[in-house]
Amino acid sequence: MLQKRPQTTVILAMTADGKIADFQRNPSQFGSRADKAHLEEQISLMDGVLFGAETLRVYGTTLSITNSLLLETRRQKDKPLQPVQIVVSGSGKIDPNMGFFSQLIPRWLITTIEGANTWNKKCHQGFERLVISNVDQGRKINWHNIFERLYRLKLSKLAILGGGNLIASLLEANLIDNLWLTICPLLLGGVTSPTPVEGVGFLSHQAKLLQLLTVKQIEQEIFLHYRLHH
Repeated sequence: MLQKRPQTTVILAMTADGKIADFQRNPSQFGSRADKAHLEEQISLMDGVLFGAETLRVYGTTLSITNSLLLETRRQKDKPLQPVQIVVSGSGKIDPNMGFFSQLIPRWLITTIEGANTWNKKCHQGFERLVISNVDQGRKINWHNIFERLYRLKLSKLAILGGGNLIASLLEANLIDNLWLTICPLLLGGVTSPTPVEGVGFLSHQAKLLQLLTVKQIEQEIFLHYRLHH
């Protein structure tokens, strides 16, 4: 029996040499206005947006929908104006003073029992819902269990915005369905510069295979849409 879970789409911009940030992991600013509009459009199609705590620490906020046409489309479909913004943190160590917690968006936290205790000691507000993974080994999150619960909570479409370790974990669990990559015209280099998929990595015979669905060029950027083979 197939698992009932959200359909997932990774949405990322990267340099021509496959980096999503520089070697100091500063917030990436290389995407154009067209890329930001593309990201906002894709997010507007989603019920939830998933990203790691490190990604949140780097940016401090998340991208909310501001385009009036996209907001009206969501309204006509009886969807909340903003998708749920879901932070992933096994440790629960998140600064409650970040701008993220002042944004007019719904916020959830995926964490462990340990992480929930850490967060609750620090701040009893900020997240509308804590989704606690039923794990028994340290801080490792049981993604199949979490996704089943997100589906039961009416999240049928999820955007995944990074970082690379979160994406690697979801790929390992075969929980990524689609991938939108924007190739930006610059090179960053750096052995330690983050890439779209980090973690331990996959051997060549375990590589995740992609099917190219569409290619679109806007000025100097290329937008690639892939489907994952499961």
